[in-house]
Amino acid sequence: MLVSGRRRLLTALLQAQKWPFQPSRDMRLVQFQAPHLVGPHLGPEMGNGGRVINLNAFDSMLRKMMTQFLEQGEVTLSVARRALGAQLPVLPWLKVTSLAPATWPDKVVCVGMNCVDHYGPPIREPGGRLGSGAAVVIGKKGKHIKATDAMAHVAGFTVAHNVSAHDWQMRHNGKQWLLGKTFDTFCPLGPALVTKDSVADAHILKICCQVNGEVVQSNNTNQIVVKTEERIAWVSQFVTFYPGDVILTGTSPGVGVFRKPPVFLKKGDEVQCEIEELGVIISKVV
Repeated sequence: MLVSGRRRLLTALLQAQKWPFQPSRDMRLVQFQAPHLVGPHLGPEMGNGGRVINLNAFDSMLRKMMTQFLEQGEVTLSVARRALGAQLPVLPWLKVTSLAPATWPDKVVCVGMNCVDHYGPPIREPGGRLGSGAAVVIGKKGKHIKATDAMAHVAGFTVAHNVSAHDWQMRHNGKQWLLGKTFDTFCPLGPALVTKDSVADAHILKICCQVNGEVVQSNNTNQIVVKTEERIAWVSQFVTFYPGDVILTGTSPGVGVFRKPPVFLKKGDEVQCEIEELGVIISKVV
């Protein structure tokens, strides 16, 4: 079982990244809980991410959960941008509990073998049943979407910890891969939904994954074979995308099961997944 934590911009990879106050560009939406609030709430991060605005306090008509918020359309993002410029009370992160930015999606789409060098020579650092990668979050319903129109259906991006139970994938239950990815607590996401207009180029972002402080994956999203637009166009031939749906773009080389000898995560391990411009999530194996 995995327990997710939250920490942003703590390693050298992202320390050089600047976060200027630009409401039209730097929009990072988070879901959170606080002792004085009932249930999950939603809001944009302020400044360097140390504080968050409760959007429902700014406009009580806004939905409190990300999926329902996205269903209300582009107008809600405009409200969130206005909230960043208003003189509103803010909540420090130390007083709230961070949640995944996309919860209870209609579907999670996983794309396998989508990294140029995934099956290259294995690296030797410790590892496990893991994979870090960028996740696409859908913002607009659609089916039979053309690649040229695909980005109009994207709300933004987040960091995904693509966890797999490879013993179940490769040895049990007829080697069904889906089962090994669907355990409770798998697929941690976070720390925020970074809107697409806040990311310079989602296909040129550094990726880093550490286990207990040691780097096990270091790559770039420019190694992805099938780009976001093509993935959405292909999958939407068969299923309807809904706001809040998540697409995992594929993981980098370094997955523990493909090493010789294989290495797996164990109780007590801490996995940190980090992507340039998107942030950091930390998961603990319990």
